[in-house]
Amino acid sequence: MGMMQEFREFAVKGNVIDLAVGVIIGGAFGKIVGSLVDDVIMPVVGSIVGSLDFSNLYLPLGKIPEGTAPTLAAMKAAGVPTLAYGSFISVAINFLILAFIIFIMVKQINRLKRAEVSAPAAPAAPSEDVLLLREIRDSLKK
Repeated sequence: MGMMQEFREFAVKGNVIDLAVGVIIGGAFGKIVGSLVDDVIMPVVGSIVGSLDFSNLYLPLGKIPEGTAPTLAAMKAAGVPTLAYGSFISVAINFLILAFIIFIMVKQINRLKRAEVSAPAAPAAPSEDVLLLREIRDSLKK
């Protein structure tokens, strides 16, 4: 069997296609959650904490040139090394939300799988031949 034939069989298996669909949907879902965190959750958290813009929280690690505005973008433009911990907080919240949603999804899928497995099929009724053979056996025992 040629390598192209083996690759084609591998590529068209259901698992590979399912994985590709999962990666595409996961990427789109990641963008949705990123927007939720950046545009909805972080402004609310910032207003509760005191009008903080988490994306602008940083710690300069070098000397700040005079006349530089105290924003993260200005520090980066001036070449000042910074520790942008506000961005890290946003990404960490993004991760926690994604992890929680995936946990809920996997939990529900497992629950549905258990429901399918836990309902065993009723045994099939014996055929007429088996019933007739049992009657014959019982009559011979007498």
